[in-house]
Amino acid sequence: MTVEIGYALFSAAFAAAVVFGAIAGPKLMFAMPYAVERGLLLAATSVAALVFPLRVVTVLRRFSREADRRDRPDRPGRSEQ
Repeated sequence: MTVEIGYALFSAAFAAAVVFGAIAGPKLMFAMPYAVERGLLLAATSVAALVFPLRVVTVLRRFSREADRRDRPDRPGRSEQ
């Protein structure tokens, strides 16, 4: 499970950084009023803060379901050979 946790954290950090950059990126490229810049930063931070835990939970639940599926045989009473 350690590898899965590492993957979940890394991919969540990457996804949050991409979302933050996509929302806050125009602030660096264009001259905007102060209120708009602050609004973009606030929106980018808020959305990135939501994306990070959502991605972690999604990845860990997916790995958990796959592990449960591997543990359960398709037909009870039969063993895989």
